[in-house]
Amino acid sequence: QQIQEDMNKQLLDNLVSFLSRSHSDFQEKTTEWTSRMKFREIPTAALVLGVNVTDHDLTFRGLSDVLQDNVTPYVALLEAKDCPGIKNLMQKLMGQLMNCDIDVDSLEDEDCVQVSQNKIRCSMPSLISWYESVTKKTDSETPSKKRNSSSRHWQSPPVVVIFKDMESFAAKVLQDFIVISSQHIHELPLVLIFGIATSPMIIHRLLPHSVSSLLCIELFQSLSCKEHLSTIIDKLLLTSRFPFKLGEKVLQVLINIFLYHDFSVQNFIKGFQLCIVEHFYSQPLSVLCCHLVDIKKRVYSLSHDQCENIRRLPSFRRYVEKQESGKQIELLTNDSFLKEETEKLLEDLHVYHENYVSILRCLHVFTSSLPKYPLGKQIRELHCACLENQVWETNEYESSLQLARMLNKTDLVTMLQQCVEILVSSSGKEFDKTVKHLKEFLTQFQNLEGFEASQEQDVSVSSQKELQKKTDLYHLQKTLLELKESRRSKKLTKFEMLRFEVVDYIDRLVRKYLVPAGDRTLHEIVYFNAATVLRGHLNAAPRTALHTALNNPHWYLKNEALKCDGGGISNKAPDICIVYKLHLECGRLINLVDWLEAFSTVVTAAEEPNGDAASSDQVDDIIHARFIRAVSELELLGFIKPSKQKTDHVARLTWGGC
Repeated sequence: QQIQEDMNKQLLDNLVSFLSRSHSDFQEKTTEWTSRMKFREIPTAALVLGVNVTDHDLTFRGLSDVLQDNVTPYVALLEAKDCPGIKNLMQKLMGQLMNCDIDVDSLEDEDCVQVSQNKIRCSMPSLISWYESVTKKTDSETPSKKRNSSSRHWQSPPVVVIFKDMESFAAKVLQDFIVISSQHIHELPLVLIFGIATSPMIIHRLLPHSVSSLLCIELFQSLSCKEHLSTIIDKLLLTSRFPFKLGEKVLQVLINIFLYHDFSVQNFIKGFQLCIVEHFYSQPLSVLCCHLVDIKKRVYSLSHDQCENIRRLPSFRRYVEKQESGKQIELLTNDSFLKEETEKLLEDLHVYHENYVSILRCLHVFTSSLPKYPLGKQIRELHCACLENQVWETNEYESSLQLARMLNKTDLVTMLQQCVEILVSSSGKEFDKTVKHLKEFLTQFQNLEGFEASQEQDVSVSSQKELQKKTDLYHLQKTLLELKESRRSKKLTKFEMLRFEVVDYIDRLVRKYLVPAGDRTLHEIVYFNAATVLRGHLNAAPRTALHTALNNPHWYLKNEALKCDGGGISNKAPDICIVYKLHLECGRLINLVDWLEAFSTVVTAAEEPNGDAASSDQVDDIIHARFIRAVSELELLGFIKPSKQKTDHVARLTWGGC
């Protein structure tokens, strides 16, 4: 939330500035306001937020809070689902402005709202009268109270109406509201804010020219959801502040859902939270996923069983295999020695994360400036590539190095300066020598300026003289070919040699610090890698879940009485489960009479025979009613439908197993 507030700050400041301009025109009765009043134009902000609709709520809440804290207490947020007609819209609007709850269903036949034991008619004149009364009340307050209120809110504050989902509103409702409001704009400082998910052109599609001409529209554009996601990953994942980390496949699952499904940052965060819950629930050693200062305390409080869990970790077993025989025995048999070694390994893992993030940012400075982005433009793409495998062995990395060896001096100097800033501000303690080395490169580039300029001037003058001597076309071509060949065979200049040194040095840093997390010992403690589990939670398979619930209710209900072996049907199961399993044994058309008899047989299988005919008929009626209800539920779920061929049959709609 803090990150989103920081990202939306510029947008909110611009909206407040827009309201300020609109309000000053109203308050001072300027020429612009007078002309606007003459044409009955309503100040309107078209706020384009993008298709990530699930993220809009947080933005609108932030906007509403900012307006109510600094501009005006009169802010109303309207949604299309609450405003099917102009009457409902006015009820909702006045209810929010007057701080009273309205049950729209109870007011269907009334055009009034209940305020302090009084009924107020929901109309624009009533709203104007209410506004004049509350503003006069504010003006009549004592000077001290007035000073306190004016420090937060403007004098005669505007009434801001926010349409959260403009595309979903009925065109007739919007048109009626705008036409009515425009007729009273000289009495009520109304400002509209349209929340738009698609394109500003939707305003002209919903509103005819006669209505849209009543609006004085200014366009505002929020940051794209991709930029928002990159910032979230940068601030939450690529930091040493939080010990919990996402593995490459898990991160890729979340990013793919974001890019190919909903573009929702909020859903990405929910997926991230799900990963945290799943990791701490399923990983017995997640107690060690903590900050550096807490490692020692938690390691030495481990039980013997938890020590055994450490010994079972694949990365730890690989680590043990590389040790000498004496140390191997101690690690596998001595819990105290294991705890000491675990503390060192976890501290090394924290240091690795600090160094990894800093060098990753330095590498991103180089790769994001290349023309073709072989490793991707966003840092999240580079991060995924580094988590997946040794990035220096990929073709994309080789292409990036080749392009980096062709950069000009200005770009190289700028990149080196950015890398120095990153490493100086880093929490890693190993970068003092690296920063010193990079500063030496910068000094060498500065010393090259005078020498390279004179050398290039001498070469250009000599080549021009050669070309001026040969006026014949044949000799001119020959000279050009000789110059081209000489450039190929000539020695590298000092700048080119220095550029190669810089790129090779960055390459050595990458190979040293950007080792994949999967190669680090005890990475399972802090990294969540169960991509299959996450995919099962997030990628819904409703048909499979429905089949499992109906075919094997014990899977969800955990009731031992519902267990049945060998594909049998338990009479303790819910009626719909019995009907469903019986329908699986039928063909395309199902005879309802036969189906009812089979259902009755299963239900009464464990019951003792009753000789009373009257009670038997009553039981049959109850079973019949239960059967009809179960069949209706099955039809509602889409498994069967009535058949036109035979009135006493239903058609089966699903085939094959799940």
